[in-house]
Amino acid sequence: MRVKKDTELKNEPGNPWNVYLSGEIHTDWREQIKDVLNTYQVPILFSEPNTVHENSDDCGAILLGSESDRFWHDQKGAGLNGIRRRKLIQEADIVVVRFGKKYKQWNAAFEAGIAHAFNKSIIILHDEEHDHALKEIDAAADAVCRSPEQVAAVIAYSVKGILKN
Repeated sequence: MRVKKDTELKNEPGNPWNVYLSGEIHTDWREQIKDVLNTYQVPILFSEPNTVHENSDDCGAILLGSESDRFWHDQKGAGLNGIRRRKLIQEADIVVVRFGKKYKQWNAAFEAGIAHAFNKSIIILHDEEHDHALKEIDAAADAVCRSPEQVAAVIAYSVKGILKN
């Protein structure tokens, strides 16, 4: 019986890696990563939180009934989003967390913490201006990147051993 090397196993079509793309929803960074990884021909299954802001905010009220108090409206939505978040992060081989320029992404920090608690490989993506504010999150990450292209390169190296920059 021939034992296959790890690199051979991961290159088989039936063994794609699961990558969860967390964080900022106002730019196309997710598509940029996917486009670059398509050029590397890396077998990846992508997942992400609900990135339609209104749907994410209002899902609880739509499915479970409206609330006059905004706190309870948000609680219902957060609970339902938590079901999806936990499942997808648990299934992920790699969790990518993007912190954008414009908004404070408390949810991204929370998902980075969940990924860390689940002992997932974590790639953080943010600009230099957030280095100090995110120092603890960066320290818990396996890689800190400045661009979607760097994230794609780290994933390609992790999955297939490809070294391109």
